[in-house]
Amino acid sequence: MNLAILDTEVQLFIKQNLNSDITKLILKGSTFKNVSVQELANQIIANKKSEKKLPSWFSSKNIYYPLKISIEQTSSEITANYKASLINGKSMIDITGGFGVDCYAFSKHFKEVTHCEINSDLSTIVSHNYKQLKIKNIETFSGNGLDYLKKSDKSFDCIYVDPSRRNETKGKVFLLKDCLPNVPENIDFLFTKTTQILIKNSPILDITSTINELKYVKEIHIVAINNEVKELIFLLEKNTKKEIDINTINIVKNTKQTFNFKYKQEANTIYTDTDKYLYEPNAAILKAGGFVAIANQLNVFKIAQHSHLYTSKELIDFPGRCFKVEHVLNYDKKKIKQFLTNNKANITTRNFPKTVAQIRKETKIKEGGNQYLFFTTYSSNKLVVIICTKAIKIEINS
Repeated sequence: MNLAILDTEVQLFIKQNLNSDITKLILKGSTFKNVSVQELANQIIANKKSEKKLPSWFSSKNIYYPLKISIEQTSSEITANYKASLINGKSMIDITGGFGVDCYAFSKHFKEVTHCEINSDLSTIVSHNYKQLKIKNIETFSGNGLDYLKKSDKSFDCIYVDPSRRNETKGKVFLLKDCLPNVPENIDFLFTKTTQILIKNSPILDITSTINELKYVKEIHIVAINNEVKELIFLLEKNTKKEIDINTINIVKNTKQTFNFKYKQEANTIYTDTDKYLYEPNAAILKAGGFVAIANQLNVFKIAQHSHLYTSKELIDFPGRCFKVEHVLNYDKKKIKQFLTNNKANITTRNFPKTVAQIRKETKIKEGGNQYLFFTTYSSNKLVVIICTKAIKIEINS
């Protein structure tokens, strides 16, 4: 940690150059004796990334930023606050602390929080930043979080783990057991130190496979921001025997689209052709796999098993995109244009043998406009094009 970066003039330079061309800045070199141009560039880039992702850090003075990869990999304040809302108590420990955003959120719900980080430089930076953020109930430990637990006689109300999705030998991984630390391998030990474990997972992990790797899964939360899944969160509770609750949340501006169901609720459903309105679930629901549950709970019909589009006669409050159906055509690339305005449309494919790029190349339909084309397959295996416009819907209350 280069303390010269915290000098008043250096900090002022960083703030003044948040929108500067980094390449040109690097070519000019550093005007500061004890701070390299590479260090300046990293602080500017990380600072800029924090403006929307970490507003508490961005708005505080003398925040020190680590290498930009730590900022890219850390939770946003929005997702950290959501995780923290799931648990509370006297004490908790984060055994994979990172940049410390999650612990910052947890500190508002626990009296005592322990932040463990194996990278000593990053641990020092986090400790410094907590002082700038005026946080007094977080203890930082530089070292392996699992080792800390093994040497400690403490028990905690909750253990939080954010395993690394990269392995030195396997590269990017898709199973929890291949992440670091290996949670499935250490699950029995972890439950000797707590009755609750909260695990943050990457969206690329398969939910069913992860459930099979773990014990006592109580809840799964799929968190999306602006219809992009950011995190899969698993809450484990020792000896729980309840059916697993699947909770989906899509945070869009100041609203939250939520839909919840039981993991074993998925069963057979009725399929029907398109009615007056068409619905596309948000990304969190699609990741959760609640395809039958949403049809049953909201009284809509699925148009086919693998199409994941829904329909109804009346417009409902649906957690996703809502459309009014104008036309339904058998797939014929020559006839589609007859129903378009200015040869423009927004195209989506669901369970269709061609990609959006292939369709645009074949039909010469330009992107844009206020019409939406869904290329999909009915339960009868018939290829269809559903032409829609956006339907006005009631916003879902947060």
